[in-house]
Amino acid sequence: MTATDAGKVRGRDAKTRQRNLTRLEARANSERARKAFAGTLDALEDKLNVPKQVRAKTQRAKVEFRRFAKEQPGAAIATGVTVAAVVGVTVWLIVRAVVSDT
Repeated sequence: MTATDAGKVRGRDAKTRQRNLTRLEARANSERARKAFAGTLDALEDKLNVPKQVRAKTQRAKVEFRRFAKEQPGAAIATGVTVAAVVGVTVWLIVRAVVSDT
């Protein structure tokens, strides 16, 4: 083996090593892209899942109302009575309209 042959082997090894590094980098980049894409899909699924959004907002409203009831019990009772009255009147009007139509 001559000095020029040794240089060719080293050069070929360097090229092979560089090509392998490039493949590893490409694989790592594709894995990162897949993970980012999966995260984006998960976020979209959460955003577009209406029943899940309703449950989350309902849970948040319950927590806020409980906090409100602890801080201002009188106002919470008044709010509850008002909501009950509005619902009752609405139901009464609907029933009355349905009964008068028949």
